Amino acid sequence: MEQLQQQMKAIVDEWIRSAYLNQGDLFVIGCSTSEVAGERIGTSGSEAIAAIIYKELNRLRQETGVQLAFQCCEHLNRALVVEADTMKQLQLEQVSVVPVPKAGGSMSSYAYKQLQQPVVVEQIQANAGMDIGETMIGMHMKRVAVPLRLKQRYAGSARVNAARTRPKLIGGHRAVYLNEVEPSNHCD
Repeated sequence: MEQLQQQMKAIVDEWIRSAYLNQGDLFVIGCSTSEVAGERIGTSGSEAIAAIIYKELNRLRQETGVQLAFQCCEHLNRALVVEADTMKQLQLEQVSVVPVPKAGGSMSSYAYKQLQQPVVVEQIQANAGMDIGETMIGMHMKRVAVPLRLKQRYAGSARVNAARTRPKLIGGHRAVYLNEVEPSNHCD
């Protein structure tokens, strides 16, 4: 458990240093605590593991101002646990369910118990996110998702994949994008 705490601290520190997260951004977390424990997804959920992960993700929220969304497992169609204020602000649609370890997953169940006013919503479009144990958060990311290659690639035995999003690049090779200083070609 101490190793997991150190790994999660390293992951969160890297997110904080990345400067990809802004106040109010929506950050989605998919997590299989079974995979973190070295077991097959959905077989050995642990709220003790979830507590360690949650603690560091809450620190991420406090230090960056992001809003957290915890993805439930496939038994709840990957619905998400968020704060009621997040739901209202983003005009999300609430669904009527409470995640539990065997239907929702240990991470979302634990998060539901920790949030001030938890609600479950059906879908979101997050600015960034992290997938711990290959739980497939892609359906909840804004277009266009860009992989973020973290130095700390594991939380326990689970692989960690991270992504941020960026605006679509449109217009082809003559277009000028926000990060470019000078266009290479001009239209006549």
